[in-house]
Amino acid sequence: MRLEFFAGVMALGLLAGCATGYGGTGMPDEEAIYDLPLEEVWPSVQQYFRDNQLSYREDPGTYVLETEWREEFGGSRVSGFWHRYMVLGKRDSPSTSKLWIYRITRSANNTLAQAGSQLSWGVDPSLGGEASGADDAETEGGLVNSSLEDQAAFASRPRGENAIVAGSRDGQRDLVMEWKVFHGIAPQVARVRDELLLKDAAPSVGKMSVQVPKANGSAASAMGIECGMPIIGLPPQVERGRVLMLGELHGTQQVPRFVAQGVCQAASSGTPVTVGLELPVENQERVHTFIHSAGTDDDWLKLMESPFWRNPFPDGRGSEAVANLLEQLRRLRAQGLDVEAFVFDHPQVQGQERETAMANTVLSFIHKSPERFYVVVSGNIHPRTRKGLPWDSQYQPMGRLIHAQVKNSVALDMAYNSGTAWICAMASKSEQLECGVKEARGKDNGDRYFVHLWNDPDENGFHGVFYVGPVTASLPAVRRGTGRPGADDNSVHSRVDLDNPRVSWR
Repeated sequence: MRLEFFAGVMALGLLAGCATGYGGTGMPDEEAIYDLPLEEVWPSVQQYFRDNQLSYREDPGTYVLETEWREEFGGSRVSGFWHRYMVLGKRDSPSTSKLWIYRITRSANNTLAQAGSQLSWGVDPSLGGEASGADDAETEGGLVNSSLEDQAAFASRPRGENAIVAGSRDGQRDLVMEWKVFHGIAPQVARVRDELLLKDAAPSVGKMSVQVPKANGSAASAMGIECGMPIIGLPPQVERGRVLMLGELHGTQQVPRFVAQGVCQAASSGTPVTVGLELPVENQERVHTFIHSAGTDDDWLKLMESPFWRNPFPDGRGSEAVANLLEQLRRLRAQGLDVEAFVFDHPQVQGQERETAMANTVLSFIHKSPERFYVVVSGNIHPRTRKGLPWDSQYQPMGRLIHAQVKNSVALDMAYNSGTAWICAMASKSEQLECGVKEARGKDNGDRYFVHLWNDPDENGFHGVFYVGPVTASLPAVRRGTGRPGADDNSVHSRVDLDNPRVSWR
């Protein structure tokens, strides 16, 4: 049958090699081995997935099961990513076994790396109906007040069998999930082991139980919300009272998704998380209200009516991906995770005065709630912890000012593979400010998100890097309408012409 064929392809294409150690990354550095034959372990594996409401299908007798698709961030209207697990039972020896678990990620887009390029900005299809994304959401109350475009997009979304063959897909072995299952079924496996030993009644063998290794926060995190592939190196950085400052290249789809996944993974482990964004402080009330809202059309309108989103010359801070991030944070909070957000930019001042104002705003939130984990995202000049810039040796970036008061703070520069970004920059040989999709050259370090710290800060005061893989431009959130995002009404922003970027004279 088709599942059996797919399992064979996965085994040939993806299952080569053993577990790889990551040192201090917070990821498991060895496989989980069960001290029982596979046929004795498998019923507990099946029960684990049923108990965690991860419905699955399997070929009887093959020790292979495949879960149904789950949307990233629990049915967010802007996710665009789905995940499922393929679990393969392996005989390690006649008396021991192990599980290989692969997380298969797919996107509604043709290219998996293009996060958020196909978005539904309309009314939540499940508004007034059942749970978001449910197949019966088309029933009465499921598509109220939706436009024809929204209804068409909703009807054509990948689901069920279509999710297996539509769009693009990637698969990676998930050691974190393997150890989650191991810890989750250890008590049942221990009972089975004890029962077998008693049944055998071997005089020379005493009663034994499975020795369960100590679980770290990552292994014990909640299963209720799909947070994407675990970010390598992030767990050791997640702790109450720490400030993680991320210096980004504005205008990519990947950085906001990295932040959303990192927040989801941290909050799911029980750590309260607050995200700081480099948006004007005049938007603080709007952002706070939206994060605590139900995400209705009116809530979106109140968030997006700010002049910031309709700047005639938008930089990447007002991108679709940033708007999506706010929706994802709202959705995580609505599902019970302790997630907050604030903004800290002071665009009315410049230079050192702006750095000081931004630092003071960030510090004010930290001092109010010092027990939280903070993720502060800004352009990569601001998080530096070393004094001076090439054009001003006395310049003190925001990161330096924060680090002086919060010693438990870490500054990470962005690392990425080549691609594109929405960038506003001075055109060469002119005083012309040009905004558009531009090439961004980076270095290929694979496709997996990771955090890496150095032994000592670099010359700019960064303590390490966060890597987001190949980058893809994220265009301004409000491109066609001043009302609901994506609405086709009178506009301050015309549709973006990538071949003729917007320009301004200074």
